[in-house]
Amino acid sequence: MFFILSKTLYFLAQPLTLIILAFVASFVVKSARWKPRLRLGSLLLLLFFSNEFLAREMARWWETPPQPLDEVGNYEWGILLSGVTKSDFGPPDRIYLSRGADRVTHTVLLYKTGHVKKILVSGGSSELINPTKKEADEIKELLVVLGIPDSAVLTENTSRNTHESAVEVAQRLTGQTTPDRCLLITSAFHMPRSQACFARVGWPMKAFPTHFYSAKRKFSPDVWLLPSLEAINIWNTLIREWVGMTAYWLAGYV
Repeated sequence: MFFILSKTLYFLAQPLTLIILAFVASFVVKSARWKPRLRLGSLLLLLFFSNEFLAREMARWWETPPQPLDEVGNYEWGILLSGVTKSDFGPPDRIYLSRGADRVTHTVLLYKTGHVKKILVSGGSSELINPTKKEADEIKELLVVLGIPDSAVLTENTSRNTHESAVEVAQRLTGQTTPDRCLLITSAFHMPRSQACFARVGWPMKAFPTHFYSAKRKFSPDVWLLPSLEAINIWNTLIREWVGMTAYWLAGYV
């Protein structure tokens, strides 16, 4: 029930959902006073959420900052959280990655530069319908293709969310290693919730964030004034993460 409820809340809190609801409501309400207010509100919401400068500043505030490789240190395990594969694209003879592919490619970099000795990929399926594809298995397959030895990659493919990943990883590694010898790898926007989940189950780890929405500040007119679909996408991601953090807090997961 928690899984379905969180997915529903994610949808209702998305910027485009709010904009459309406000616009549709302007045609439904009978009050002549509220009709123009709702239409103006939907326009202001659109202008706000499509402003790239504001969106990237909010991402900068929320995301865990990037870490130079020479400051990373060396770890026994790299804990790679899934959530970046797309199983419904193209022929099934290859692995398809979303924009968060940095999670995988930077994990390869960490391994090949000696910062992690072994990799544990965590994640089953987040699909409500037909959850047959296991992301951890797909990512391991790709890591091996990219040159990581099969013996250096383990998987945990039963978890459906970050909380379950934290529980499963902690159970899997207890007695084999300690949290200070593990490095958590996930997207920068997802790192605050991930670290909180792992700390909650007694497995706090250092962070290696990837896949950033924040960027160097630009003050050109196109960033300040022109509507941007990328800005809406950034807000969509951040709001989804904030809703997730709130739901996890209410459930006692963080």
